[in-house]
Amino acid sequence: MELSPYPFPQPSALEPPPEWAELRGRCPVAPVRLASGDQALLLTRYADVKQVLSDPRFTRQLDAGDAARVTENESGGVFGAAQTSARNSGEGHLRWRRLVGGYFTAKRMAAMRPRIAAMAEQLLDAMQAQGAPADLVSSFAFPLPVWVICDLLGIPDGDRDRFGYWSDTMLSMTRYTQAEIDAAQREFGQYIWAHIERKRAQPGQDLISDLIGVTDGEDARLTQVELIGTAQGLLVAGHETTANMIGKMVAMLLADRTRWERLLADPALVRPAVEEVLRFDANPGFGMPRYLSEAVTVGGEELPAGTTVINSLAAANRDESAFAGADGMDLTRTPNPHLAFGAGPHSCLGQALARTELQTALTVLLTRIPTLDLAVRPQDLPRREGLIVGGIERVLVRW
Repeated sequence: MELSPYPFPQPSALEPPPEWAELRGRCPVAPVRLASGDQALLLTRYADVKQVLSDPRFTRQLDAGDAARVTENESGGVFGAAQTSARNSGEGHLRWRRLVGGYFTAKRMAAMRPRIAAMAEQLLDAMQAQGAPADLVSSFAFPLPVWVICDLLGIPDGDRDRFGYWSDTMLSMTRYTQAEIDAAQREFGQYIWAHIERKRAQPGQDLISDLIGVTDGEDARLTQVELIGTAQGLLVAGHETTANMIGKMVAMLLADRTRWERLLADPALVRPAVEEVLRFDANPGFGMPRYLSEAVTVGGEELPAGTTVINSLAAANRDESAFAGADGMDLTRTPNPHLAFGAGPHSCLGQALARTELQTALTVLLTRIPTLDLAVRPQDLPRREGLIVGGIERVLVRW
């Protein structure tokens, strides 16, 4: 049997692959071939994806001997790195999440909003000074989350640019060679180790300094390896995905400019609009892989132990059984229980930060550049290729 290669190609950066709707209708548990050549099962229905992400029998033990490799370079990259700390599953994960999660509450992240807004204003000053057309991705969407995560971790401003390359290598499927990934991982590990030692000697008002106190405390609730892994995970989760989402958010809202005009007329819609673009995103990347530790029934099929499943959050977010008018964008949709941040015990720890950044970025753009518009046709926006995450390479805008 010839298996479909996954991820599926898209008609354009803002359009979903037609396979999502087809599979939800006729084959919601579908065998697919991954970039590594290994076989996995793809889930595309909302109920199935939510079930799997909430079931502890579906684990993140993707280094198991019979687990499907997502990429050829599984020992590097974001999925391989996830196995190196106690964040993976069980009690170790719960302990880590309790320790780190307290720093990412909605209240704490909301307190960062003025600093994020000031960073956004500074970036837009430079973009507008350069003139139109401008690439919103390189001028605004990409650097803003880097600045935010560096501020959170106490990273010096002069080191910001290095983080983008390190983040890309950790999310590579086909863009970088194994040698490039290994070298970048060594550089990143050495940098973070040195940064931790600097903060240990001279603590500051930042997350790394706080976590060092937890690591060095008498009960040693966080190991040095976990501390480095946490910094690495925050870089990926706190930068790349949000940077891509800012670019896609603006592109989606400007692709039909009546959406942008509606937000200008009613700024109170910014919050639900952010939730809707997260749900409507047709270009989120690979999805969430899980490894099955024992036989479980999903979508009416019994899956044997040792199965690797890929949860397509974006396909699930387009499921008509969960969202009325799922293939249309409704800026007033509420409630909006989308799965963009996952579900269950491994839901995105930084979702409050991501929401704060997206809402703040959109508010500043609407206020500063109300005449913003795409400088290219929506169907001509180039996708980012070769990475676990999706995204748009360039979003050319004018005003």
